Amino acid sequence: MPKVRKSAAAPVGVISKVLRILEAIQGAPSGLGLKTISDLTGVNKSTAHRFLKHLERENYLISTEDGAYLIGPRFWQMTAHVNHRATLQAVARPILWDLWKATQETVNLAVLDQETVLYGDVIESPHEFRLASRVGTRRPLHATALGKALTAFLPEEQKQNILKTITFQASTPKTIMNLVQFRQELEKIHQQGYAVDNEEAVTGARCVSAPILDAEGLPIAAISVSGPVTRVTANQVPALAGAVTSAACAISVELGFSPRNAESASLQLPDKVSPVRS
Repeated sequence: MPKVRKSAAAPVGVISKVLRILEAIQGAPSGLGLKTISDLTGVNKSTAHRFLKHLERENYLISTEDGAYLIGPRFWQMTAHVNHRATLQAVARPILWDLWKATQETVNLAVLDQETVLYGDVIESPHEFRLASRVGTRRPLHATALGKALTAFLPEEQKQNILKTITFQASTPKTIMNLVQFRQELEKIHQQGYAVDNEEAVTGARCVSAPILDAEGLPIAAISVSGPVTRVTANQVPALAGAVTSAACAISVELGFSPRNAESASLQLPDKVSPVRS
């Protein structure tokens, strides 16, 4: 008689329950008790208790005197060695390609690094006449759509600390050159959900950018579409803003951002990146 194979679904079910428990605890800085964990995850108390005790023995979790569970040192050691930028680029790349196909202009991914914009990925426009930055290029926050999008969505204290470091130097005659004007620009960006660089970084170039937010709603990167003003006209900005915001939201969701937080973050979540018509 042939052997009957055990269902492959059972281990996956166990893993799913453990992951739900870990996600619930990670989202609670002060820790969670057994009943709350069971209520949040839908895992019954006896099963949850068994998982929790095993994870505690392995140092993935720790428990407090009042019975709350917290993420343990073994998890912190694992995540400390994660290459977050590599993960970001891997998640973002397919969505950036969709944005590139929809717009046919140069698409950029950048992060905030040492109070500057650091370009991490660039997909160049197929047009012979195009705008493109190199990976590893740094540009000032106040002169770029990427920098403005990143700064506008920072927590207030971090934003104020960064604003103190900015030296307003002109890249072009249209560069923002004072703190009052820059603050006004950031407020506008936060309200509308995207930033525009109107020949502020490079004469003859226009750029539209939106932030990528993490699970906490904090900006960890920004993406943009850039091109010559002859193609990226002022009339094109709303359509490009929709495409860029859609792509940024899609990446944010892949990285754990919840659609429930979209309204408070001034972002919309379209279903996909739509082609931009000239």
